[in-house]
Amino acid sequence: MLTASQVYTYTRRILDAYAAVMQPLSAELDMAQNAVDILLFLANNPGLDTARDICTYRKLKPGIVSFHVDNLVRGGYLLRTRDPGDRRRCRLGCTDKAAPIIARGQALQEQFIAQMSAGLAPDVRMNPILLKPTTDVGSQVIVNGQVRGNMRAMEYYAKKREFLPDVMRAYESLALENDVIVIEGAGSPAEINLKQDDFVNMGLAKLVDAPVLLIGDIDRGGVFAQLFGTIALLEPDERARVKGTIINKFRGDRTILEPGLRQLEALCGVPVAGVVPYAQVDIDDEDSLSARFTRNTARKLLDVAVIRLPRISNFTDFSPFERYENVSVRYVDRVSSIGAPDLILLPGTKSTIADLQWLRESGLEAAILKEAARGTLIFGVCGGYQMLGRSVCDPDGVEAAGVTELRGLGLLPVDTVFHGQKVQRQTSGKFSGISGLLASLSGLSYEGYESHMGRSEQALPPLIGSGNVYGSYVHGIFDAPGIADAVLTAVCRMRGLDPAALGAFDLREYKERQYDLLADTVRAGLDMDFVYRVLRREA
Repeated sequence: MLTASQVYTYTRRILDAYAAVMQPLSAELDMAQNAVDILLFLANNPGLDTARDICTYRKLKPGIVSFHVDNLVRGGYLLRTRDPGDRRRCRLGCTDKAAPIIARGQALQEQFIAQMSAGLAPDVRMNPILLKPTTDVGSQVIVNGQVRGNMRAMEYYAKKREFLPDVMRAYESLALENDVIVIEGAGSPAEINLKQDDFVNMGLAKLVDAPVLLIGDIDRGGVFAQLFGTIALLEPDERARVKGTIINKFRGDRTILEPGLRQLEALCGVPVAGVVPYAQVDIDDEDSLSARFTRNTARKLLDVAVIRLPRISNFTDFSPFERYENVSVRYVDRVSSIGAPDLILLPGTKSTIADLQWLRESGLEAAILKEAARGTLIFGVCGGYQMLGRSVCDPDGVEAAGVTELRGLGLLPVDTVFHGQKVQRQTSGKFSGISGLLASLSGLSYEGYESHMGRSEQALPPLIGSGNVYGSYVHGIFDAPGIADAVLTAVCRMRGLDPAALGAFDLREYKERQYDLLADTVRAGLDMDFVYRVLRREA
C-alpha cells in the first residue's frame, strides 16, 4: 500500500505530467497555461460558462480567472455577454478563433488520459533506500528492493556512501522514462550533523542539479522559524537552489497569515509558492504517523479488533473495514481492551519473532486463543499469518531478534523459516477451495502484493485456513471488490445479524475520490504558474 507521503508524491507527478503534456501548446501560443485551461474548461463543460464556475471547478482564485478572462476577451478568444435573466451575471463563450486551440488542447488531454490510464505503478526505484526497523536500535536495510542486512544506526551511517551508486542508478533510469521527477526529502535539509554524507535531501538535489521547494508544516507550529532557520543553516550554493517556500496544512483565514508571508519572503529572499489548506482526506497513513491507533471507537454493529503490535507495519491492509458506517475498528495492545470482538486481525510486522514474544508476554496470545476457541473469526496477514502457525524459525538471524526458533499460536498448520532473500511480488487470482466460515470467498478475485522474509511452505495457496482461523501473505487482500463485504457478511450471519445493515461500499471509487480531493486541495493552494516556471528553470 502506498504511504501518505507517496500518495502526495504521485499526485504531484500527475499534475506535473499534465503540465509537461500541455506546456508545449501554451509555449507555442505564448499563452499562459491557465488561459489554455480556461478555454478547455469552457469547451468541455457546456452549461458551466461563468467566471464563478471556473473558480469553483478549476480551483483558481477569482483574481487569476478575471485576469486571464480579460486577456482572452481582448485577444478575441472569448465572447462575454450579459445573462438576460440576470444582468449581474456574465456568460462566457469560445469564439471561432479559439477553436484550433481547443481542438489541439483536447487532443493533448486525450493523450494525457491515455498515458495515465495505465496507472502509476509503484516501483522500488522510487524509494531506493528503505530502512525497516527490526529492533529499537537497528533496521533492515533494503536497497532497490533487495535486503542488504540488518544494521545499527552507526553501522548504516558508516556504510551509506556505498549505496550512493545504487541511488543514482535508480534516479538515472527513472529520468530516462519520465519528463519530470519529484524528489521528496526525508527529514530536514538542514541536519548539519548528517550533511557530509547526505543523499536524501539537499545532497541529492545537488547531485542531480534539481531546484528545491521548501515545505513547512504549520499544523505542528513554528512554521516561520522552520523555514527561515532551515534556509539560514544552508550553505550559499544550497540556498541558491531554494526557489520558493510552501506552507502546508494551514487552518483559518489566509488574510491573517499574509503579513507573515511577506516578511518571510523578505527574510528568505524567495517567494512563498503557496499555502496549502488543511484537508480532511482519507488516504493511507505512514506507519509511524497514524492517529487511528489512539482514537476511541465505540462498539457498532460489528466490532473489529486489530492487534497493535509494537513493530506493526502495513496496517492499511485493514482500512477497508473502517469505511463501513456500522463497523467499529479498534487497535488494541492490552488484554483489558480486547473486549468481545467479532473479528480479530493480526497485522504485518517489521519483526515477527520479537512481536510474537511480546504477544505472548502481554497475555494477548492467550486472549486470542480464547476467542478462537469461542468461534471468533481470526485473520492474520503476513507477519500475523506467520504467528498463527505452529513455529517461526530464524536460524541465520535474519530478523536479528536474538531468537532462532519460537513456538507460534498453533492455529494454522504452517511452519515459517526466515531466509536472507526477500519475497517481493505482485499477485492476483481467484480464491478456490476455501472452507469454513469464509467459504463464500471461493470464486472471488483478489490482487495485492507480497513482501516478506519468511517462507512458510512451497506452493502455498494465497489464503489458507478453515473453520474460523485464516491467514495470507497477500497485502491488500481486502481491497478487491467483494472481499471485505464477504468477510463481514460471514461474520454477520454467524452472529445472526442482517448483513444489509452494513451498507454497500466501493473502496476503489472511494480512494479515487480522496486522491482527487487531495490533488484539488494542493493545486488550489499553490501558485501553479510559479511551480511550472521552476520546473522549466525559469524561476
